[in-house]
Amino acid sequence: MKLLVVCGNGLGSSFMVEMNVKKVLTELGIDAEVSHTDLATSKTELADYYIGSRDIIMNLDDGNRKIIPLTNLMDQQELKEALQKHLQEG
Repeated sequence: MKLLVVCGNGLGSSFMVEMNVKKVLTELGIDAEVSHTDLATSKTELADYYIGSRDIIMNLDDGNRKIIPLTNLMDQQELKEALQKHLQEG
């Protein structure tokens, strides 16, 4: 499984969220590849799930991609709950 963390520029915030996603996945016992990128690049990258702030990630919602929108990128509890919900739904 591949998860792609997306932000406007693909630098600081997406890298921090990537680290938090890896931490949560470890806690949940889920094995997945996690990387980060900018919005423009993410439109051409394949992933099982795309994670990012609600305002940015909604640009990827084409009806086919599985997106995980977050209200607060730094809220680890929100991230954990979102990952549990989406990854368990499959």
